[in-house]
This record gives sequence, structure tokens and C-alpha cells, in this order.
Amino acid sequence: MKALITGASSGLGRQMAVIMSRRGYDIIAVARRTERLEELKAELSTDVEIVTADLCDTEQCIELAKRASEVDVFINNAGFGVFGDLCSTDLDAELKMIDTNIKALHILTKLVVKEFKKHNSGYILNVASLAAFFPGPLFGAYYATKSYVLRITQAAAEELRRSNSNVKISALCPGPVKTEFGKVAKVSFGTGNEKGAKSVMLTCEEVSEYAIKKMFAGKQIIIPGTLMKIAVFLRRITPDKLLARIVYAIQSKKCKIRD
Repeated sequence: MKALITGASSGLGRQMAVIMSRRGYDIIAVARRTERLEELKAELSTDVEIVTADLCDTEQCIELAKRASEVDVFINNAGFGVFGDLCSTDLDAELKMIDTNIKALHILTKLVVKEFKKHNSGYILNVASLAAFFPGPLFGAYYATKSYVLRITQAAAEELRRSNSNVKISALCPGPVKTEFGKVAKVSFGTGNEKGAKSVMLTCEEVSEYAIKKMFAGKQIIIPGTLMKIAVFLRRITPDKLLARIVYAIQSKKCKIRD
């Protein structure tokens, strides 16, 4: 058994590699930071192959997708965010984010689904976010990219169901998680009430364990945490205009980290 995981050098990707290795899976660990992947390899008990790749590059994504025939599980975890209002955020950073969060995920999802369908087996886990369900002022482009991840996953899942395929595809939609995400996005998730903020944030271990358990159970949309499930339910009965105002109020309390 073998699993390929993108963004495996830190955060959820790294922890999912640890959990899959515990389950007996060999790992193909993909990320840009080779030294971090080497550290991960040294910690795991199963075989680990390191692939250093920048998924902003289309050709590297296509080459990576060719490995789908070797694996049973494909986890699209690579991604990052850019925080700030639309007029002040850096365009180049946003375009790189779109290339990683949307273009790379689309290429990999499309080509992996095609390969898995040939064998009529396999699991695909696309890492989205709770942000996928909401408008995202002050984090707009990031929220939009995660909405794409959720919707393409839902569409693929229905197409697979109608073709009677045994291939399963899931979208992981976590709320705040204790990872390097905030550092990369240059934003602190502190709200002025650190105790309250910490109680909402789940650990990588909690989210990863839950995600992998639900992925193997064939769950299409995976939302870790009771509070996050309630938030998604309330979203269904709240007008988008009001949601945007609420999200703005929440986002405006996040402290932007200086370079």
C-alpha cells in the first residue's frame, strides 16, 4: 500500500504522512523543502520517497500525476493563503496562490481520477477549508480558491457515483488549525481572547486523524470539530450579505504579521 501526499513538509500534510505510515502505507512525500522531507523520512517506519517539486509549475504537476498508478491514496494538501484587502495584497503572491491552490489541484485531481478509474479503486483527499463555505473579505482570494477545491471535489464525486466507480474523493474542510499557515499568510489568528482562540483551533493531529478516518469511510465533505459543523449549518440560513459583514468583523481582528 502506498500514499502520495503533497505539502508533506509541514502542517497537515506532514501529520497525515505520519498517520498513513502508522497504518502501514509507504509514502511519496512531495514538497519544495527537501530538508524538511528528509527529517520526515527519518521519523517514519515505512518506506518514504522524497519528491522535491514546485506545484506552481504545470509540467511538474503533470509529471507528479503520472505517479498515480503507483499509489492507493492521493492527498492534495499543498496550498497557502494571502491575507489583506483586495487593493493592498501583492498580485504576484496571489497568482502563485491561485496556481497552487487551484491550478495544481485541478491538474492533479483530474489526472489522478482518470488513472484511479482505470483500476476502479483508490482514495483522493483534497484539502479545502471551512473558508470554502463563506465569502471572505480581507482574505478574499484565499476563500475563493478553497471554494473551488470544494466544488470541483463535489462535482467529481457525483460523476464517480453515477459511473458506479469504487473511487472515492473527499474534501477536507477544517477551521483554524495550529500550523505554519498563519506565518505564510502573514497573519496571526489571535483575536484578543487567546484562551478562546485556542479552544477553537484544533491540532494537526486531531484534524489529520479525523480526516483520514472519514476519507476511508467514503465521507465526501469532512468537517472536523463540532463548532465548525455548527458554523456550516448556520451559513445555510444566513444571507450572504450578512455573512460577508460577519466574516469581515472576524478577519479585521486578525493581526497582520510584518515582514
